[in-house]
Amino acid sequence: MKLDIGGSEIIQAPVETLWVALNDPVVLTRCVPGCKSMTEISPDTYKVDMQLRVAAVGGSFEGEIALSDKEPPKACSIKVSGAGTLGHGNGSARFELTPEGPNAAKLTYQGVGEIGGLVAGVGQRILGSVSKHLVGKFFTALRKEFEVPSQGAAE
Repeated sequence: MKLDIGGSEIIQAPVETLWVALNDPVVLTRCVPGCKSMTEISPDTYKVDMQLRVAAVGGSFEGEIALSDKEPPKACSIKVSGAGTLGHGNGSARFELTPEGPNAAKLTYQGVGEIGGLVAGVGQRILGSVSKHLVGKFFTALRKEFEVPSQGAAE
């Protein structure tokens, strides 16, 4: 089953700062929904362990993410592949960063994927909405990476 994703988001961080975060496996582990670990196995290639739930189907997923065609701090391509109790999948995406003022960046992304196995059985419409939900959770977590903690009254 094919899956297309794409869109753009404004992140309150300078382009260079956002670029560093998007290339940091520690930050990505915190931001990618269901990601339990991300381990570098070679430069710009990572082994990923995840726990995901799609509709009523949940399970573990082990895969690989590879970054390529880097144009720091503007653009990068990503390839993802993996399999697990939910099924299997692979995909590719490209993201681009452009300044939106001195302390904000626009992240534009476009990707395609192919999903098979048990997870594909939930249907195209459900998978489309689940993928949008997961992308939304990623950007919510990414934005939190750049929030300045508020100072409490009692110090």
